[in-house]
Amino acid sequence: MEEKRGLKTYKVIMLVILVAFVTFLLTTIGMYQYFTKDGFGKQLVATSSNNQEIANTLTQYRKIIDKYFLGNVDEEKLKEGAIKGYVEGLGDKYTEYIPKEEMEDYMADTTGNFVGIGIYMVQDTEANKIMVLSPIKGGPAEKAGLQPGDYIIAVDGVQYTGEQMTEASNKIKGEEGTTVKLEVQRGNETLDYEITRENVKVNPVEGEVLDNNIGYITFSSFDDGTAEEFKAKYEELAKQGIQSLIIDLRNNGGGIVDEALEIANYILDKDSVILYEVDKNNNEEVEKTTDDPIINMPIVLLTNENTASSSEILAGALKDHGKAKIVGTKTYGKGVIQQLLTLPDGSGLKITAEEYLTPNKTKINGVGIEPDEIVELPDSVENVLNVDRNEDTQLQKAMELLK
Repeated sequence: MEEKRGLKTYKVIMLVILVAFVTFLLTTIGMYQYFTKDGFGKQLVATSSNNQEIANTLTQYRKIIDKYFLGNVDEEKLKEGAIKGYVEGLGDKYTEYIPKEEMEDYMADTTGNFVGIGIYMVQDTEANKIMVLSPIKGGPAEKAGLQPGDYIIAVDGVQYTGEQMTEASNKIKGEEGTTVKLEVQRGNETLDYEITRENVKVNPVEGEVLDNNIGYITFSSFDDGTAEEFKAKYEELAKQGIQSLIIDLRNNGGGIVDEALEIANYILDKDSVILYEVDKNNNEEVEKTTDDPIINMPIVLLTNENTASSSEILAGALKDHGKAKIVGTKTYGKGVIQQLLTLPDGSGLKITAEEYLTPNKTKINGVGIEPDEIVELPDSVENVLNVDRNEDTQLQKAMELLK
């Protein structure tokens, strides 16, 4: 990975412990130690009176547990429960504690390959449900018929709420060739699926030449190597004589921010601002392009309500610089960046660390990006991942603009 890769991501990426988080980590580890038995209380790191109060409260709970609890005490589960609850108290749906045994699976998403059913999920906080953001194209979930907007209610007969998305995700994953049963809510319907887990290729970049020498490129996420694959696909289409380009970001839930920055680097003029990153202390960092563009032709981006995170970074940058028109519907509105920290015991903390703004300093988080041309798909379209070209009014509008 490149130097910046993993420091600014939608999905969790690098194993980097930053100075800015040392105090938090020490406090967290201290709480771990104080909550467990065998003299760990002496090792507590209290960085403030508030943290000391938390430690004292946990100590009282531990005394009650030791005195009254009828069953056996699992020290590891107590430790994990304490940290998980502490992190959930932040009230941020993107910040989460990742137990040691889950870290390997968590990291697999960024390599472009993993064993599972191939879906991106988000927590619908209003409904407190797990929502399918998008199935991965060609993956088991798409082939089975899962659609964006579906709610996963139960996995193998066990019901999960939106707050339990990580647990549900771990349950969905498994060994290649095994099956998982999902109970899915779609509108007023309840549907049952039994899906065989496969080795899923996350991010094939696909492309073709449409009528009037219009190039078309689509991909489902920004994973390690996506930018290079995008460049290779563009060069392949350029050799076929394309005069304009459609980049389809519909149902692209984001991924590694550096991959989006690199694609922006292919299109924007040298030294152009791609985005601003702002941390909790209002420190501002500017990301700019470093090279001359390799793509110099009219561009239209396709977006919808499932276009999120790194996709919005790319869309916002191209729109603000007048390098592309956006067609479709408003994007998801995930304008924050997470960092993944690895704790000494091998567990992880994915924490929201920055908010990003477009080159015009437009806020994205909770707002989304409005297209230049608002175009809805017709009601007859049942699966937005597999739209017949004759019904794809968004694609048709993009092609009309590029004639």
